[in-house]
Amino acid sequence: MHNGQKRRSIMKVLKFGGTSVGSTENIRIVKKILEHQGRACAVVVSAFGGVTDQIIHIATLASERNPAYKDEMSVIRNRHLDAVNELMEGERCDFTMKEVESLVNEFQDVIQGVYLLQDLSNKTLDFLLSFGERLSATIIARYINEAVYIDSRKLILTDSKFGNATVQFEISNKKIKDKLRDFRKIALIPGFIATDDQGRTTTLGRGGSDYTAAIIAAAIKADVLEVWTDVDGFMTADPRIVPKAYPVECMSYEEAMELSHFGARVIYTPTLAPVYRESIPIRVKNTFNPDEPGTLISRESICNQNELIKGISSIDEISLVTVRGTGMVGKTGTSARVFNSLARYNVNVILITQASSEMTISFAVSPADTTIAMEALHEEFEIEIDHREDVEIEVINDLSIIAIVGEGMRHTPGISAILFKSLGRNGISVIATAQGSSELNISVVIKHHSLKKALNVIHEGFFLSDYRELHLYLVGIGNVGQKLMLQVQKQQEKLIDTLKLKINLVGIANSRKMVIDPLGIDPSEYRERLEQGEPADLDELIEMIRKNNLRNSVFIDCTASEPVAKCYEKLFDSYVSVVTANKVACSSDYTLYSHLKRKAIHKGVKFNFETNVAAGLPVIGTINDLIKSGDRILKLEAVVSGTLNYIFNIMSKEVPLSKAIKMAMEKGYSEPDPRLDLSGTDVKRKLLILARESGYKLEEKDLEVMPFLPDALFEGSLEAFWKNVEKLDEEFEKQRQKMAGKGLKWRYLATLDDGKGKMGLVEVDSSHPAYPLEASNNIILITTDLYHELPLIVKGYGAGAEVTAAGVFADIIRVANV
Repeated sequence: MHNGQKRRSIMKVLKFGGTSVGSTENIRIVKKILEHQGRACAVVVSAFGGVTDQIIHIATLASERNPAYKDEMSVIRNRHLDAVNELMEGERCDFTMKEVESLVNEFQDVIQGVYLLQDLSNKTLDFLLSFGERLSATIIARYINEAVYIDSRKLILTDSKFGNATVQFEISNKKIKDKLRDFRKIALIPGFIATDDQGRTTTLGRGGSDYTAAIIAAAIKADVLEVWTDVDGFMTADPRIVPKAYPVECMSYEEAMELSHFGARVIYTPTLAPVYRESIPIRVKNTFNPDEPGTLISRESICNQNELIKGISSIDEISLVTVRGTGMVGKTGTSARVFNSLARYNVNVILITQASSEMTISFAVSPADTTIAMEALHEEFEIEIDHREDVEIEVINDLSIIAIVGEGMRHTPGISAILFKSLGRNGISVIATAQGSSELNISVVIKHHSLKKALNVIHEGFFLSDYRELHLYLVGIGNVGQKLMLQVQKQQEKLIDTLKLKINLVGIANSRKMVIDPLGIDPSEYRERLEQGEPADLDELIEMIRKNNLRNSVFIDCTASEPVAKCYEKLFDSYVSVVTANKVACSSDYTLYSHLKRKAIHKGVKFNFETNVAAGLPVIGTINDLIKSGDRILKLEAVVSGTLNYIFNIMSKEVPLSKAIKMAMEKGYSEPDPRLDLSGTDVKRKLLILARESGYKLEEKDLEVMPFLPDALFEGSLEAFWKNVEKLDEEFEKQRQKMAGKGLKWRYLATLDDGKGKMGLVEVDSSHPAYPLEASNNIILITTDLYHELPLIVKGYGAGAEVTAAGVFADIIRVANV
């Protein structure tokens, strides 16, 4: 308090939770906050953090005649006495010590009675629980200057339902007004506890300290109720699960109630009712970050109206009970029977949904209520279940509820589409859904193991996140893989700035080692992390990817491995997108190729393989776009072997065929065994992929290869190949000089015409678009119905690790749809 400043009567109520008063250091922070108020206020405090649970544990031990309760008693005694010693000195300390000792002794006497009688009623437990708040409030009241302890049991009257009493507002309001009307100091009040009309201690339910503060604020018509906790206000989602969650500036009472009901632990749900009736705003603030504005809850959500939703909340563990059968169709009162039977057994229903056919009614309950709910329903529908056999009851366990909440959803089309698309593309099935006519809340029931993933993808889907995230698993650290890592490292920050896209490398593997880390692998340290990894096991790698269940996961294949390609279907089944430079899958049997493409579409994931044909050139994407526009591919002519084009471009008198092949290897253009390129096998696979993407159902055997080297060169060892290929240098040089004299050049050309494919070494003159093709460049001529007279040409670098890596990187970005 500012010295010399006269306090007005109380117009402000502050509540501090268990974490805020959980240690002496925290209590000192609370004192500073109160000293800055500058006016009289009512302060409601919870028990020290963890004490309520300790009391329940002690009471349970005592009721079971377990002497271990005494050790737990000593812990509570010492904790509160130590707090007094640390916070106070002199006479104030001595006086408070006596008060705390008296309360602890009283508590111990009651516990001793529970121990002797082996009886723990709700009435006794309520009285025992009151000591947590009373001890806390007593210590804090004595520590803070001008604070006066006021027992909330003298202010709030309830019925006698011990454990969760109902407030008698008319009498309570009068008592609160009478006591606090002309109060000029800090009223320090224990939360959570009240009394019935016989003077017996009752409690307001777990979280009831919030409720206490709201009751007082409503009774005195306070200007504001401040709820001080350990977060910066209501968050857009639970920050422990969604790292990108951030505080909500303001929201309406209705939004706060919906979020609180569905698991947002910031504020106790019933708290809002008393202040809502009196239109008293609530501000949720962080005790440990008091300069932050927190979240303002008021009659109307007056800010950020452009936000579709204010937050996402969840209930971790629920069970879904479904009553179904023909015996329910057209029968008046079936719903009433279901819910009346549950009410008789005090089963709390969290969510309800019903099919329009009237054949099913589903509702969510806490797992603790599942058995009793089943008993209640079997009792109510005994005839229909056991005799008529036209009603059955089903329970699904291990589920969670997610609710998206926001007044911005009202009259806004497409909200459900965003929600279900976000979940669907990440392989999260919705088991049940519910939405009220107010359009304030859409709730979905999903499997519990998908909760973390679901919350994050929904958060991204509604643009509550500043950026989207992709989680990458890279297999293959050869030339292309290494270049890709360099590009990822270089582009990470730029992608966040320009495309609002964050790339997280979470897995990496080669033929020897593998490492997976859901928290991320620094691309600049991938070599060190990989060396420290475990032995490579492809099946184990795929299983770990499935178990991690990370949203927006992308598997990148930079190998030429058939076993890796065979994993794609498993990855699609786990809703993982695949980006591959590996041609095996798309050039294998047509049925497999077609199946993989359909599977990816069915699962809502991406299967990108642009680099299968011409490194980074946008050939497949161009063909797909033409077909989508209604065009038809009539003919393809392509130079798609950067290796062969480089060889035939550099051949000269000084560079014979054998030397040109070695130079292509040294440049990294060819395979380790260049015969794969020289045989036309690589071009054959590429033409096959292009033909299939153009709409032709071809197999590899349907393509004709015209060899330009003798078959004998492709037999035997690589060493023998080098000896024998040199014998052809002279002949090839003669042919080259003869051809050059006519102004012709060699090009290894693949052609698809009228559904028939062939490839081989041809001579082209200066009129052909492939004639000026330099170095390792590629060219693809696409003749269609629309591009008939002049074919569409795609031309550029078509070989090399760097451009291939760039193409893979572009395919990765396409997965994010940015």
